[in-house]
Amino acid sequence: MIRAQGYATQNAQSPLAPFAFDRRDPGEHDVVIAISHCGICHSDIHQARGEWGNSIYPMVPGHEIVGHVKAVGKGVTKFREGDRVGVGCFVDSCRVCGSCQEGLEQYCASGMIATYNGIERDGKTPTFGGYSDVLVTDESYVLRVPMSLDPAAVAPLLCAGITTYSPLRHWKVGPGQRVAVVGLGGLGHMGVKFAAALGAEVTVISTSTRKEADARRLGANHFLVSTDPSAVASAAGSFDFILDTVSASHDVNALIGTLRRDGTLVLVGAPEKPLEIGAFGLLLGRRRFAGSAIGGIKETQEMLDYCGERGIVSDVEVIPIQQVNEAYERTVKGDVRYRFVIDMKSLSA
Repeated sequence: MIRAQGYATQNAQSPLAPFAFDRRDPGEHDVVIAISHCGICHSDIHQARGEWGNSIYPMVPGHEIVGHVKAVGKGVTKFREGDRVGVGCFVDSCRVCGSCQEGLEQYCASGMIATYNGIERDGKTPTFGGYSDVLVTDESYVLRVPMSLDPAAVAPLLCAGITTYSPLRHWKVGPGQRVAVVGLGGLGHMGVKFAAALGAEVTVISTSTRKEADARRLGANHFLVSTDPSAVASAAGSFDFILDTVSASHDVNALIGTLRRDGTLVLVGAPEKPLEIGAFGLLLGRRRFAGSAIGGIKETQEMLDYCGERGIVSDVEVIPIQQVNEAYERTVKGDVRYRFVIDMKSLSA
């Protein structure tokens, strides 16, 4: 076994605190990763606090992981010691269903095995995430990180990045299209960067003008305040594609009304309560309301390579792990531009 150090929560009410645990010895096809950075995703907070009803404790969160290869199993062919690598939201899947065979492991018929708060394929071993110093993972679920990019700013690409890149690619967003990104947080800021890089005309939709300057700095051409009825009305029938990153309850029907005929609204945020969808907004414009979840290994690697070629990374605030509980509170309040990333060297401080 490999002794690991990290931070964990023991139950839904306890703060994250130092935690020692064991990783498995690497098998023939496993990669041992020395973790340098791990992003804080809002889903980490939901899971750590038991807000989704499926939490397994003790829990070491973290699925936006960057580090370097420390050791490899004798059968590993894709990586060698010293390579900069990443691990995202899952570390295994059934490998045989249609989705896995198509490189869409995130939609595995048996359910992907989450990087943390999951159970490994043996049916009993819990997975522990990236708020730690080391990870052992099958090479098929490890990603190569471009050396040209800042590893701290890369970490959120493993979740926030691929969550927004995947639907933009799937719905073939590109030049000549008018795209709206709803919400400018950890997900939204990456949606703006990718949509702009793909050549779309980008509008950010937000509840106030507070983030307008940032939206334009990130690549947006326009800014629309969703709480201004006249502004929303003036945008009726405007957009080919809407990327909705909001995780709170909000008026989806007003957004659907801003789509052109045959336009698509894709939800990547995860509101706690069901959203009410009016039928006529969809029917009368032959509009689509869809969802999308992260991306498979092949597409995530494509995204990382794309970012490496164009110098695209997340806007981050790097913190020592001792500030993780404060970072959780600030994330809930929206007090981060736009993603916290933990520097894992701080574990030894």
